[in-house]
Amino acid sequence: MKHLFSTISLATVLAIASSASIAKDDYYDNDPTFQDTARVTHVEPLYKTVRVSTPQRECWTESNNYNRRPQAKSYTSTIAGGILGGVLGNQFGGGSGKTVMTVAGTLLGGSLGNDYNNRSRQRDNYGTQENCRVTERYREEQRNDGYQVSYRYQGKTYSTHMDQRPGNSIPVEVSVRPTHQYY
Repeated sequence: MKHLFSTISLATVLAIASSASIAKDDYYDNDPTFQDTARVTHVEPLYKTVRVSTPQRECWTESNNYNRRPQAKSYTSTIAGGILGGVLGNQFGGGSGKTVMTVAGTLLGGSLGNDYNNRSRQRDNYGTQENCRVTERYREEQRNDGYQVSYRYQGKTYSTHMDQRPGNSIPVEVSVRPTHQYY
């Protein structure tokens, strides 16, 4: 009998302890949140304007008119022209007119020799050359910046921003706390 009484007492103590443990878990949970689903009522895509840079190659053709690199400057043609002009000028006129014609022939021959020398050194070259450069072209475009989502839970409407487009429902986290007003 004593053994039966001990067994019943032990069973009673265990039953009371386990029910207190279960009650404590139900009423004194430190994190009273749970997951549920809410119905999506409206989805509005959001866009932002971004500036996009695109490199673009631009080419054009230019006509060139350039001179060859000048050679070393020589006075040989000028001197030879002056001597030849002086000799020819000396053949004309008489007396003081002969001297004037010699000087005039020297000056004219020197000038012609100088012009000949410059023309032979500066041959014009004509041609075309393609020039290119890379420039940045800018344009603005609209890019998706997420979605403004309206949803209903327990008869109330809420709104949130989401990166992905949702389906017909979304998961919500529900938190239950007392209002600290006791009746």
